Amino acid sequence: MRAPTICSHAVGARIAGDVTDQMEEIEKDIAAGVTALGQELPAGASAKLARLLSELDRWNRKINLTAIRDQRDMVAGHVLDSLSLRPLLEGDRIIDIGTGAGFPGLPLAIAEPRRQFVLLDSNARKISFVRHMIADLELGNASAVQARAEAFAPETAFDTVVARALASLARITGLSADLLAENGVLLAQKGKYPAEELERLKDLSDTWEFRVIELQIPGLPPESRHVVRLSRACGA
Repeated sequence: MRAPTICSHAVGARIAGDVTDQMEEIEKDIAAGVTALGQELPAGASAKLARLLSELDRWNRKINLTAIRDQRDMVAGHVLDSLSLRPLLEGDRIIDIGTGAGFPGLPLAIAEPRRQFVLLDSNARKISFVRHMIADLELGNASAVQARAEAFAPETAFDTVVARALASLARITGLSADLLAENGVLLAQKGKYPAEELERLKDLSDTWEFRVIELQIPGLPPESRHVVRLSRACGA
């Protein structure tokens, strides 16, 4: 008996349909999460964010870009976590140092099309993904740079520097010193309350002022996310 013939076109169409259905569900999850954050997104932004997670999932199967593997978990762990910084952004020029696979920079650039974003990382594979997504999503307000933060010398300083789980606070302030405009802000995103790091930061109190903000992220446990907002001390 001959084996039944399987039409490759039918299989491909079914797989494409499954991907589309999943993206639509992820888009709904994103929209609900954004509403829970008390935010609104520009038209089409939820679809772009869903596309970002779909591509991240596809690339993740070949290249280790992020530890979060499930797209539903990525909604809270990557997208909403990134967007929680949105109300704290200042100015029009923002740089995301140590962006990795593009978080928080890509979601912020999608949500804030009138601001300019630079996404910086030294990892070639991760920056390759970021560049792919900037082109794929047609993000004219974002650019990706492969470089170490301490070696990057922009012509114009940035109004906001963001760093997500990059290094200790003392290290981040050192990396950001030459990137941040005189009246700019540094947003260092952390997990649980960084008590030990804040204690060590007291040695820099003559040059930096800071406050800690607990972030409420839908889908993540309470007290699991914080951001340290830093600015230069008066006279520093």
